[in-house]
Amino acid sequence: MSPLSFMLPLAALLAATALPLQAAINAQLARGVGSPILAAAISFAAGSVVLALVAAVFVRGLPSVGEMMKTPLWLFVTGGALGTLYVTGNVILAPKLGAATLFSFAIAGQLLAALVLDKFGLLGLAVRELSLGRVAGAVLVLVGALMVRLL
Repeated sequence: MSPLSFMLPLAALLAATALPLQAAINAQLARGVGSPILAAAISFAAGSVVLALVAAVFVRGLPSVGEMMKTPLWLFVTGGALGTLYVTGNVILAPKLGAATLFSFAIAGQLLAALVLDKFGLLGLAVRELSLGRVAGAVLVLVGALMVRLL
């Protein structure tokens, strides 16, 4: 196994540790501002400012407006809209379920959706067949989520 094939999953694992922290922080923000939707909006606004600063430092050679117009409009809107659904759902659900239950089911849901995307090669992804191991892994994640919630 190459070092990169080990480092990329580790990077994904480490990046994902931010999600329960974000949910807990945003839930506290919702209590402070009196609304989970307002808290999610503030979170996205702050994230947009930070991302704009990071982009200003690291992105060189912005595409022209003409090049950007070749990209379907739905691609500009859908990712942000799905992120809004996810973050707002986390703000609402984290205080009710707790971080472990929320993210156990979030991971199970993400994995099930990812298996469908891979199976059919949707949205430009490479087709990856459903193997017994992949299905068993998804079932184990779902069983694990149920155990976190019920036991």
